[in-house]
Parts: sequence; C-alpha cells; structure tokens
Amino acid sequence: MSGRFIVFEGIDGSGKTTQLKLLAERFRSEGKKVYMTAEPTDMPSGKALREALGGRVKKSEWDMALMFVSDRIEHNINAEFGIKKKLDEDYYVICDRYYYSTLAYQGYSTDYAWVKGMNLDCPEIIRPDICIYLDLLPSQSLERISAGRDNVEIYENEDTLRRVREKFLSVIEDIGVRDNIRRIDAYRTIEEIADDVYSVVCECFEE
Repeated sequence: MSGRFIVFEGIDGSGKTTQLKLLAERFRSEGKKVYMTAEPTDMPSGKALREALGGRVKKSEWDMALMFVSDRIEHNINAEFGIKKKLDEDYYVICDRYYYSTLAYQGYSTDYAWVKGMNLDCPEIIRPDICIYLDLLPSQSLERISAGRDNVEIYENEDTLRRVREKFLSVIEDIGVRDNIRRIDAYRTIEEIADDVYSVVCECFEE
C-alpha cells in the first residue's frame, strides 16, 4: 500500500475532528490526496453502534467490543470506501478514532487482553503509520462538551472520562512504541495544537 494512515484519538472534547480537518486542509494545499473517515462508520455496522452509544439501544460492554471490531473490519475491507482501498490509491487516510478507543473504553470495562487480541491480531485490521493522541483532562473535556452541544453520550461523565483517560495512557504505555503513538497537549489554542500535529506527522513520514 502506497498511502499513509493517520489516526486521531483522545477523550471526548479533545478536538480530534477539528485537528483532523486542519491537517487534511494542509495536506490538500500541498497537493496530497486525502480521505477523511471516522469510527463508528456510516455503514450499517457503525449506525448500530451509534444507536448504542446514544443510549437508544441497550448493549453490554462485551457486545459493544464485538460490534466495534465488526465495524472496524468492514471499515478496512469495504470495496468502495475501505481503508485498504484508499491506501492502495495513494490517499492519506485520516481517521477520527480507531482501535485505541476500543482498547480504552471497552478495555477497562471488559477484559483488556481479549479486546487487544481481537483488534491487534486480526489480519484485516491495518496498523496505522501514526496515532496522534490529543490529551485532555476530564474536567477540560466536560467544559468543552457543555459549551459545544446539548446532547451527551453514555460515556460523557467525569468519572468515566477519568477512567478512560487513565486507560488511554496505559494503552500508550503498552503499545505506544509498536504503534507510533504521539501524545500532544490538547488544552491550548487550535493553532498551537495544529502546528504540533503537523510537525510530528511530517517527522514520522521522514523516518
């Protein structure tokens, strides 16, 4: 595959979507082909996940972990919009959330080793070239969420966000070198964060 695969991660409110779009704009201005995507996907498997995340359909954390893996596999292999196809076509694929979120959210509420094995050992799930983890404290996350929208999802409370952030940090410690995870302070100006993101991504692709 000739393209590049970049993932943005972080707890809710960390600015992933904003930074993803800024990086995509910068790449396009340089003449690169960019494909932006996200998980859960817009495919049927992802829509079912969004129903569960919004609390409209009740699912156990074990069910959620399996649903995420199923959606992720389809995300990779879909014949029209799949990550593999876009990478083969020389796109820079930039994704909002990937298996790191599953390791953090379902990894603390079920069995981490089980969740890790399903994702990292699956031959259909591609490993990113780099993962940008935008780090934010739970109190900072809730400050942004409350200012930005009216509805909250099932994980958007301070206790859950604190535990998930701790799990994200343990994921970085566990597989951060293997997966080239870069941690960036997300409680700064959008421009400062964007400059750091661009810098570490360019550094990765020059190695």
